[in-house]
Amino acid sequence: MSDARDTARAIDALRRGWPVAIAGADGAIELLAVETADAARLSTFDPDQSAGVLLSAGRAATLRLANQIDAAVPDAPVWVARAPWLDFDTATALADPQLDLATPLKGPFRATPVTGRDAAAAALRLARIAGILPAFFVRETDATGALPVAAIDAHEDAGRLAIAARARLPVVVAEDAEIVAFRTPEAAGEHVALLIGQPDGRPPLVRLHSECLTGDVLGSLKCDCGPQLQAALAAMKADGWGILLYLRQEGRGIGLVNKLRAYALQDQGFDTVDANTRLGFAIDARDFGVAARMLTLLKQDRIRLLTNNPEKVAALTSAGVTVVERVPHALPANPHNERYLATKRDRTGHQL
Repeated sequence: MSDARDTARAIDALRRGWPVAIAGADGAIELLAVETADAARLSTFDPDQSAGVLLSAGRAATLRLANQIDAAVPDAPVWVARAPWLDFDTATALADPQLDLATPLKGPFRATPVTGRDAAAAALRLARIAGILPAFFVRETDATGALPVAAIDAHEDAGRLAIAARARLPVVVAEDAEIVAFRTPEAAGEHVALLIGQPDGRPPLVRLHSECLTGDVLGSLKCDCGPQLQAALAAMKADGWGILLYLRQEGRGIGLVNKLRAYALQDQGFDTVDANTRLGFAIDARDFGVAARMLTLLKQDRIRLLTNNPEKVAALTSAGVTVVERVPHALPANPHNERYLATKRDRTGHQL
Protein backbone atom coordinates (compact mmCIF):
# COMPACT_ATOMS: atom_id res chain seq x y z
CA MET A 1 0.00 0.00 0.00
CA SER A 2 2.84 2.40 0.77
CA ASP A 3 4.25 1.89 -2.73
CA ALA A 4 0.88 2.83 -4.20
CA ARG A 5 0.79 6.01 -2.12
CA ASP A 6 4.33 6.78 -3.25
CA THR A 7 3.20 6.51 -6.88
CA ALA A 8 0.37 8.96 -6.23
CA ARG A 9 2.86 11.36 -4.68
CA ALA A 10 5.20 10.95 -7.66
CA ILE A 11 2.35 11.81 -10.03
CA ASP A 12 1.63 14.93 -8.01
CA ALA A 13 5.32 15.87 -8.05
CA LEU A 14 5.56 15.53 -11.83
CA ARG A 15 2.53 17.73 -12.36
CA ARG A 16 4.06 20.35 -10.05
CA GLY A 17 7.40 20.32 -11.87
CA TRP A 18 9.36 18.61 -9.09
CA PRO A 19 12.05 15.93 -9.64
CA VAL A 20 11.18 12.25 -9.23
CA ALA A 21 13.51 9.25 -8.93
CA ILE A 22 12.61 5.78 -10.25
CA ALA A 23 14.49 2.53 -9.63
CA GLY A 24 14.34 -0.50 -11.89
CA ALA A 25 16.12 -3.81 -12.17
CA ASP A 26 18.98 -2.30 -14.18
CA GLY A 27 19.54 1.00 -12.37
CA ALA A 28 17.89 4.18 -11.11
CA ILE A 29 17.28 7.55 -12.74
CA GLU A 30 16.15 10.96 -11.55
CA LEU A 31 13.99 12.99 -13.86
CA LEU A 32 12.39 16.38 -14.32
CA ALA A 33 9.33 16.68 -16.56
CA VAL A 34 9.92 19.10 -19.42
CA GLU A 35 6.28 20.18 -19.62
CA THR A 36 5.87 21.27 -16.01
CA ALA A 37 9.37 22.54 -15.20
CA ASP A 38 11.10 25.74 -16.30
CA ALA A 39 14.62 26.96 -16.95
CA ALA A 40 15.24 27.87 -13.29
CA ARG A 41 14.19 24.45 -12.04
CA LEU A 42 16.36 22.81 -14.69
CA SER A 43 19.34 24.82 -13.49
CA THR A 44 18.76 23.61 -9.94
CA PHE A 45 18.17 20.03 -11.05
CA ASP A 46 21.17 19.92 -13.39
CA PRO A 47 23.71 22.65 -12.54
CA ASP A 48 26.49 21.09 -14.65
CA GLN A 49 24.22 20.78 -17.71
CA SER A 50 24.89 17.08 -18.18
CA ALA A 51 21.37 15.63 -17.96
CA GLY A 52 20.08 14.07 -21.15
CA VAL A 53 16.53 14.16 -22.46
CA LEU A 54 14.30 11.09 -22.25
CA LEU A 55 11.71 10.73 -25.04
CA SER A 56 9.59 7.91 -26.38
CA ALA A 57 10.65 6.07 -29.54
CA GLY A 58 7.59 7.33 -31.40
CA ARG A 59 8.47 10.94 -30.68
CA ALA A 60 12.18 10.34 -31.33
CA ALA A 61 11.43 8.79 -34.73
CA THR A 62 9.40 11.86 -35.65
CA LEU A 63 12.47 13.96 -34.86
CA ARG A 64 14.75 11.51 -36.76
CA LEU A 65 16.48 10.56 -33.52
CA ALA A 66 15.57 6.87 -33.72
CA ASN A 67 15.05 4.50 -36.59
CA GLN A 68 11.73 3.03 -37.65
CA ILE A 69 12.51 -0.33 -36.03
CA ASP A 70 12.76 1.43 -32.66
CA ALA A 71 9.55 3.29 -33.40
CA ALA A 72 7.68 0.01 -33.84
CA VAL A 73 7.21 0.26 -30.06
CA PRO A 74 6.18 3.94 -29.84
CA ASP A 75 6.34 4.19 -26.05
CA ALA A 76 9.80 2.61 -25.67
CA PRO A 77 12.45 4.93 -24.17
CA VAL A 78 15.08 6.88 -26.14
CA TRP A 79 17.82 8.87 -24.38
CA VAL A 80 19.05 11.99 -26.18
CA ALA A 81 22.55 13.11 -25.19
CA ARG A 82 22.92 16.60 -23.76
CA ALA A 83 24.58 19.17 -26.03
CA PRO A 84 25.41 22.86 -25.46
CA TRP A 85 22.44 23.94 -27.55
CA LEU A 86 20.00 21.59 -25.79
CA ASP A 87 18.65 24.15 -23.33
CA PHE A 88 15.21 24.25 -21.74
CA ASP A 89 13.51 25.95 -24.71
CA THR A 90 14.99 23.41 -27.12
CA ALA A 91 13.89 20.54 -24.89
CA THR A 92 10.37 21.99 -24.90
CA ALA A 93 10.43 21.94 -28.69
CA LEU A 94 11.61 18.33 -28.60
CA ALA A 95 8.80 17.41 -26.22
CA ASP A 96 5.83 19.18 -27.78
CA PRO A 97 4.85 18.30 -31.38
CA GLN A 98 2.50 21.26 -31.59
CA LEU A 99 5.66 23.34 -32.00
CA ASP A 100 7.18 21.23 -34.79
CA LEU A 101 6.01 23.44 -37.64
CA ALA A 102 6.89 26.67 -35.83
CA THR A 103 10.22 25.89 -34.15
CA PRO A 104 13.28 24.99 -36.22
CA LEU A 105 15.42 22.70 -34.09
CA LYS A 106 19.10 23.56 -33.65
CA GLY A 107 20.71 20.12 -33.52
CA PRO A 108 22.35 17.93 -34.29
CA PHE A 109 21.04 15.61 -31.61
CA ARG A 110 22.43 12.20 -30.73
CA ALA A 111 20.58 9.26 -29.24
CA THR A 112 22.68 7.23 -26.80
CA PRO A 113 22.15 3.85 -25.09
CA VAL A 114 19.45 4.14 -22.46
CA THR A 115 20.68 4.00 -18.88
CA GLY A 116 18.27 2.18 -16.59
CA ARG A 117 15.95 1.07 -19.40
CA ASP A 118 13.49 -0.51 -16.98
CA ALA A 119 13.13 2.74 -15.02
CA ALA A 120 13.11 4.85 -18.20
CA ALA A 121 10.22 2.88 -19.67
CA ALA A 122 8.35 3.21 -16.37
CA ALA A 123 8.93 6.98 -16.42
CA LEU A 124 7.15 7.22 -19.76
CA ARG A 125 4.24 5.21 -18.36
CA LEU A 126 4.13 7.49 -15.33
CA ALA A 127 3.93 10.54 -17.61
CA ARG A 128 0.90 9.05 -19.33
CA ILE A 129 -0.76 8.32 -15.99
CA ALA A 130 -0.06 11.91 -14.90
CA GLY A 131 -1.49 13.27 -18.16
CA ILE A 132 1.68 15.11 -19.19
CA LEU A 133 3.96 14.89 -22.21
CA PRO A 134 6.38 11.92 -21.98
CA ALA A 135 9.61 13.95 -22.02
CA PHE A 136 12.11 14.44 -19.20
CA PHE A 137 15.51 15.78 -18.36
CA VAL A 138 17.13 12.70 -16.88
CA ARG A 139 20.29 11.56 -15.14
CA GLU A 140 21.54 8.51 -13.29
CA THR A 141 21.06 8.45 -9.54
CA ASP A 142 21.28 6.22 -6.50
CA ALA A 143 18.35 3.87 -5.94
CA THR A 144 17.97 4.90 -2.29
CA GLY A 145 14.50 6.34 -1.77
CA ALA A 146 13.59 5.98 -5.46
CA LEU A 147 10.12 4.85 -6.54
CA PRO A 148 10.22 1.16 -7.58
CA VAL A 149 9.02 0.31 -11.06
CA ALA A 150 6.73 -2.29 -9.48
CA ALA A 151 4.89 0.49 -7.63
CA ILE A 152 4.05 2.22 -10.92
CA ASP A 153 2.76 -1.05 -12.36
CA ALA A 154 0.68 -1.67 -9.24
CA HIS A 155 -0.95 1.75 -9.59
CA GLU A 156 -2.69 0.51 -12.75
CA ASP A 157 -3.27 -3.04 -11.60
CA ALA A 158 -6.85 -3.87 -12.55
CA GLY A 159 -6.91 -6.55 -9.89
CA ARG A 160 -6.98 -3.85 -7.19
CA LEU A 161 -10.30 -2.48 -8.50
CA ALA A 162 -13.27 -2.91 -6.15
CA ILE A 163 -16.91 -1.88 -6.04
CA ALA A 164 -17.19 1.39 -4.11
CA ALA A 165 -20.92 2.14 -4.32
CA ARG A 166 -24.08 1.26 -6.21
CA ALA A 167 -27.53 2.81 -6.48
CA ARG A 168 -30.68 2.91 -8.56
CA LEU A 169 -30.37 5.47 -11.37
CA PRO A 170 -33.39 6.12 -13.60
CA VAL A 171 -32.13 7.11 -17.07
CA VAL A 172 -33.95 8.06 -20.25
CA VAL A 173 -33.80 4.60 -21.80
CA ALA A 174 -34.43 2.65 -18.58
CA GLU A 175 -36.06 3.94 -15.43
CA ASP A 176 -35.02 0.81 -13.52
CA ALA A 177 -31.29 1.14 -14.32
CA GLU A 178 -28.62 0.65 -11.65
CA ILE A 179 -25.25 2.40 -11.50
CA VAL A 180 -22.17 0.80 -9.94
CA ALA A 181 -18.94 2.71 -9.24
CA PHE A 182 -15.52 1.04 -9.07
CA ARG A 183 -12.21 2.44 -7.85
CA THR A 184 -8.77 1.64 -6.51
CA PRO A 185 -7.51 3.28 -3.30
CA GLU A 186 -5.21 5.82 -5.01
CA ALA A 187 -6.36 6.38 -8.60
CA ALA A 188 -8.18 9.65 -9.13
CA GLY A 189 -10.95 8.46 -11.44
CA GLU A 190 -13.76 5.99 -10.84
CA HIS A 191 -14.96 3.56 -13.50
CA VAL A 192 -18.71 3.08 -13.78
CA ALA A 193 -21.10 0.35 -14.88
CA LEU A 194 -24.70 1.08 -15.85
CA LEU A 195 -26.95 -1.96 -15.69
CA ILE A 196 -29.92 -1.81 -18.06
CA GLY A 197 -32.70 -4.28 -17.28
CA GLN A 198 -32.39 -7.35 -15.07
CA PRO A 199 -30.33 -10.55 -15.43
CA ASP A 200 -32.43 -13.14 -17.26
CA GLY A 201 -30.06 -16.07 -17.64
CA ARG A 202 -28.66 -14.89 -20.97
CA PRO A 203 -25.20 -13.34 -21.41
CA PRO A 204 -25.73 -9.58 -21.17
CA LEU A 205 -25.14 -7.24 -24.11
CA VAL A 206 -22.04 -5.32 -23.01
CA ARG A 207 -20.45 -2.15 -24.32
CA LEU A 208 -16.96 -1.01 -23.27
CA HIS A 209 -17.12 2.75 -23.67
CA SER A 210 -14.03 4.85 -22.97
CA GLU A 211 -14.70 8.25 -21.48
CA CYS A 212 -14.91 11.04 -24.07
CA LEU A 213 -15.79 14.42 -22.60
CA THR A 214 -15.79 16.13 -25.98
CA GLY A 215 -18.04 13.55 -27.64
CA ASP A 216 -20.22 12.30 -24.80
CA VAL A 217 -20.93 15.66 -23.15
CA LEU A 218 -20.12 18.44 -25.63
CA GLY A 219 -21.38 16.77 -28.79
CA SER A 220 -18.11 16.76 -30.71
CA LEU A 221 -18.38 15.76 -34.37
CA LYS A 222 -14.68 14.80 -34.58
CA CYS A 223 -15.42 11.31 -33.24
CA ASP A 224 -18.41 8.97 -33.02
CA CYS A 225 -18.31 8.48 -29.25
CA GLY A 226 -21.48 10.33 -28.28
CA PRO A 227 -23.71 8.62 -30.85
CA GLN A 228 -22.11 5.25 -30.05
CA LEU A 229 -22.90 5.71 -26.37
CA GLN A 230 -26.54 6.55 -26.97
CA ALA A 231 -26.95 3.78 -29.57
CA ALA A 232 -25.45 1.25 -27.15
CA LEU A 233 -27.92 2.19 -24.40
CA ALA A 234 -30.80 1.95 -26.87
CA ALA A 235 -29.62 -1.48 -28.02
CA MET A 236 -29.46 -2.72 -24.42
CA LYS A 237 -32.94 -1.44 -23.75
CA ALA A 238 -34.26 -3.18 -26.85
CA ASP A 239 -32.49 -6.40 -25.88
CA GLY A 240 -33.81 -6.28 -22.31
CA TRP A 241 -30.53 -6.89 -20.48
CA GLY A 242 -27.20 -5.14 -20.87
CA ILE A 243 -24.26 -3.48 -19.14
CA LEU A 244 -22.49 -0.30 -20.16
CA LEU A 245 -18.94 -0.13 -18.79
CA TYR A 246 -17.85 3.52 -18.77
CA LEU A 247 -14.06 3.45 -18.52
CA ARG A 248 -12.14 6.50 -17.31
CA GLN A 249 -9.55 6.20 -20.07
CA GLU A 250 -9.97 9.46 -21.97
CA GLY A 251 -8.20 9.79 -25.31
CA ARG A 252 -7.39 6.09 -25.61
CA GLY A 253 -5.70 6.29 -22.25
CA ILE A 254 -3.57 9.44 -22.69
CA GLY A 255 -5.89 11.86 -20.86
CA LEU A 256 -7.95 14.87 -21.86
CA VAL A 257 -5.14 17.42 -22.24
CA ASN A 258 -3.06 15.14 -24.43
CA LYS A 259 -6.13 14.20 -26.45
CA LEU A 260 -6.71 17.88 -27.21
CA ARG A 261 -3.07 18.12 -28.26
CA ALA A 262 -3.73 15.22 -30.63
CA TYR A 263 -6.75 17.11 -31.98
CA ALA A 264 -4.50 20.10 -32.70
CA LEU A 265 -2.14 17.82 -34.62
CA GLN A 266 -5.06 16.42 -36.58
CA ASP A 267 -5.86 19.99 -37.61
CA GLN A 268 -2.31 20.11 -39.02
CA GLY A 269 -3.08 17.11 -41.22
CA PHE A 270 -2.03 14.10 -39.12
CA ASP A 271 -4.43 11.22 -38.57
CA THR A 272 -5.30 9.99 -35.08
CA VAL A 273 -2.60 7.27 -35.09
CA ASP A 274 0.22 9.57 -36.18
CA ALA A 275 -0.95 12.28 -33.77
CA ASN A 276 -0.62 9.93 -30.81
CA THR A 277 2.83 8.69 -31.81
CA ARG A 278 4.08 12.22 -32.50
CA LEU A 279 3.04 13.08 -28.95
CA GLY A 280 5.11 10.13 -27.75
CA PHE A 281 2.35 7.71 -26.77
CA ALA A 282 1.27 4.26 -27.86
CA ILE A 283 -1.41 4.13 -30.53
CA ASP A 284 -3.83 2.83 -27.89
CA ALA A 285 -2.83 3.00 -24.21
CA ARG A 286 -6.10 1.73 -22.75
CA ASP A 287 -6.23 -1.22 -20.36
CA PHE A 288 -9.25 -3.39 -21.08
CA GLY A 289 -8.28 -5.62 -18.17
CA VAL A 290 -10.13 -3.01 -16.11
CA ALA A 291 -13.35 -3.93 -17.93
CA ALA A 292 -12.74 -7.63 -17.33
CA ARG A 293 -12.29 -6.97 -13.62
CA MET A 294 -15.53 -4.96 -13.52
CA LEU A 295 -17.44 -7.79 -15.19
CA THR A 296 -15.93 -10.30 -12.77
CA LEU A 297 -17.03 -8.20 -9.81
CA LEU A 298 -20.51 -8.04 -11.36
CA LYS A 299 -20.41 -11.86 -11.67
CA GLN A 300 -20.74 -11.79 -15.45
CA ASP A 301 -18.16 -14.02 -17.14
CA ARG A 302 -20.12 -14.72 -20.36
CA ILE A 303 -21.16 -11.74 -22.47
CA ARG A 304 -22.15 -10.55 -25.90
CA LEU A 305 -19.87 -7.66 -26.76
CA LEU A 306 -21.09 -4.64 -28.70
CA THR A 307 -17.94 -3.55 -30.53
CA ASN A 308 -16.06 -3.19 -33.81
CA ASN A 309 -12.68 -3.56 -32.09
CA PRO A 310 -11.23 -7.11 -32.09
CA GLU A 311 -8.67 -6.07 -29.45
CA LYS A 312 -11.45 -5.66 -26.92
CA VAL A 313 -12.59 -9.23 -27.58
CA ALA A 314 -9.03 -10.52 -27.26
CA ALA A 315 -8.34 -8.57 -24.06
CA LEU A 316 -11.49 -9.76 -22.32
CA THR A 317 -10.92 -13.34 -23.44
CA SER A 318 -7.36 -13.35 -22.13
CA ALA A 319 -8.65 -12.05 -18.78
CA GLY A 320 -11.13 -14.91 -18.42
CA VAL A 321 -14.33 -13.34 -19.77
CA THR A 322 -15.97 -15.41 -22.51
CA VAL A 323 -17.28 -13.35 -25.43
CA VAL A 324 -19.96 -15.61 -26.90
CA GLU A 325 -20.80 -13.12 -29.65
CA ARG A 326 -19.34 -9.94 -31.11
CA VAL A 327 -22.19 -7.61 -32.06
CA PRO A 328 -21.18 -4.95 -34.64
CA HIS A 329 -21.69 -1.35 -33.58
CA ALA A 330 -21.29 1.00 -36.54
CA LEU A 331 -22.93 4.39 -37.05
CA PRO A 332 -23.01 6.75 -40.04
CA ALA A 333 -20.05 9.07 -40.51
CA ASN A 334 -20.23 12.85 -40.77
CA PRO A 335 -17.92 15.22 -42.69
CA HIS A 336 -15.86 15.87 -39.52
CA ASN A 337 -15.16 12.27 -38.54
CA GLU A 338 -14.97 10.45 -41.90
CA ARG A 339 -11.18 10.37 -41.83
CA TYR A 340 -11.11 9.34 -38.17
CA LEU A 341 -13.38 6.36 -38.83
CA ALA A 342 -11.38 5.37 -41.91
CA THR A 343 -8.18 5.46 -39.83
CA LYS A 344 -9.72 3.18 -37.21
CA ARG A 345 -10.69 0.77 -39.99
CA ASP A 346 -7.45 0.88 -41.96
CA ARG A 347 -4.80 1.35 -39.25
CA THR A 348 -6.16 -0.08 -36.00
CA GLY A 349 -8.14 -3.05 -37.28
CA HIS A 350 -11.67 -1.91 -36.44
CA GLN A 351 -14.27 -3.89 -38.34
CA LEU A 352 -16.69 -1.13 -39.23
